[in-house]
Amino acid sequence: MDDRSGGRNDDVVDHPRRDMMVEESCTLIQRSSSPHYESRSGGALSACVGGDGGSLIRHAFNLDQQRFESMGALEILRETIRILRQDSTRFLAIAAVLLCPVSAVILSHAFVSRSLVRRLSLQLLLVVQLSGLPSGLFLKDSCLRVSEMILSAIFCSPLFMTLSVLAKAAIFYSVACAYAGTELSIAKLVAAAAKIWRRLALIYLWISLVILTVVALFVVLLTTACNTFMIFGAPADLIKYAALALTVVFFVAFAHTIIICNLATVVSVLENSSGPQTLLRSLFLIKEQRQVGLLIFLGSTAGLAFVEGLFEYRVKTLSYGDGTSRIWEGPLLVIMYSFLLLIDSMMSAVFYFTCRSSCLETMGGISQEASPKFSGLAPAQ
Repeated sequence: MDDRSGGRNDDVVDHPRRDMMVEESCTLIQRSSSPHYESRSGGALSACVGGDGGSLIRHAFNLDQQRFESMGALEILRETIRILRQDSTRFLAIAAVLLCPVSAVILSHAFVSRSLVRRLSLQLLLVVQLSGLPSGLFLKDSCLRVSEMILSAIFCSPLFMTLSVLAKAAIFYSVACAYAGTELSIAKLVAAAAKIWRRLALIYLWISLVILTVVALFVVLLTTACNTFMIFGAPADLIKYAALALTVVFFVAFAHTIIICNLATVVSVLENSSGPQTLLRSLFLIKEQRQVGLLIFLGSTAGLAFVEGLFEYRVKTLSYGDGTSRIWEGPLLVIMYSFLLLIDSMMSAVFYFTCRSSCLETMGGISQEASPKFSGLAPAQ
């Protein structure tokens, strides 16, 4: 291990022209690949399985010595399905025990008061109208949806900080187990996730703060821009187009923010990192794979939104028949939503390995020791 560590240090010294940011990031990668670092990052897992938990992550990265080529969104989806088929019982059990309750609450908005939703949506609509935007059915519906999302995130945060983060941690550990060829029971995986719950809760709070900041910044910019156009006597159509342009920019920035936050969750589980440095770490890892992450985000968001729409109009809103179909359609849609959450979390884990391998490959010689191969993996002996 000393020889390999020395080789990695030589690789870094051989590039004196790299700027300070790249050198620090390279040092961070070397630390995360070292046994000392991984033994700390796998400490929770080690306590549960009675061995070196860091070896699980180390095996996942050292299974193949060949240079790794970055995977696209479809390749990541295929790899996710391959891992799911390889150990379907484990992943489906995690989804049934931890994700199904979360899905049921998200779809039904069980903890959200309809009166509070209407009150908040009216306040948002008033703010939008004061900014100069013309009110319409689309704007009213958008305010209603945003109000539901805000209140759901507030009232369901205890559920998200317990079942949701534990489910993600167990899924990320399971993907690492699949690459390392390690067999661990579901109970041990959940116990390992519970050991690092405080770190997961901390990154959840930081992610919530980042998302809230991005949304608040968009509202301030939108209101300021519309009021500025109104002061200079701009026509209503120009204000509408300016607001539309700002909205498009916001959605692009919001999508990138969600991608970075999802990757930060994986980093907080598989590496010894927490708090703001986790977000910085994920920001560095994703810089070569932004387009792939955006495609994954769009696919996952479209699938989840489709199931939410079905639940809204076929279960919550009685639009046909006598309503008896709710008995089987409701649970079916909850299962579908849980399965999509499972696939999304698994793809995030595979995407993490892809980003890390791509980052190491960009750095140079380090990648020959730390790059995993995602197809045809043989179990570790």
